[in-house]
Amino acid sequence: MNPDLPQPPGPGSISPPTPRQDFGKTQRRESWKSALSTILILVIAPLIALFLTAFVFQSYEVDGPSMESTLQNRDRLIVWKVPRTVARITGNLFIPARGEIVIFIKHGIEEFDPSQDKQLIKRVIGLPGERVVVRGNNITIYNDEHPEGFNPDSEGTYKIIDTDAQANVDMVIPDGEIFVAGDNRPNSLDSRVFGTVPASDIVGTLAYRIFPINKAEAF
Repeated sequence: MNPDLPQPPGPGSISPPTPRQDFGKTQRRESWKSALSTILILVIAPLIALFLTAFVFQSYEVDGPSMESTLQNRDRLIVWKVPRTVARITGNLFIPARGEIVIFIKHGIEEFDPSQDKQLIKRVIGLPGERVVVRGNNITIYNDEHPEGFNPDSEGTYKIIDTDAQANVDMVIPDGEIFVAGDNRPNSLDSRVFGTVPASDIVGTLAYRIFPINKAEAF
């Protein structure tokens, strides 16, 4: 017998797999990996989307004229939630800055359905501990820095639509709450009517307007 030639397997020996067998096993492994990857994507993607919506950012559409002329009906917005999320994780209250536009939950508004919660979008006018006085068109804020009072609308970079309504508000904002108002004062249901908003009800702050495209901007 020529030792240089391959010998037939003896009793009890195992033949090595052929290249075709190896290829088939590799294909099956790759198919299983692909199927598993697809399943993981289908399961994880919605969870990531829910996480981002709940804690990072969310898209909203403006419903109504209360923030004109800053925002128009049906504008598409991106609302930033990270500061609120961080505040909750650390056990603090999120108090936005004066002039920021916030989305918040209002419970039981008589003008709508008092049994339902409604999300509203308004501008922050007064902060915790400040005295707010509303007389007709004018809002005056009194605090330690301005004991003589100042008008936040005249110092802000935004524009309001004035109203000739004779509002009569004189109150001190409780701790952990804010005073809000719409930029379209004649057509806004806000703190002048329903009072202050607890910080715990704030959903987030306006970050971007993304639609219409020609009015896209950061806030």
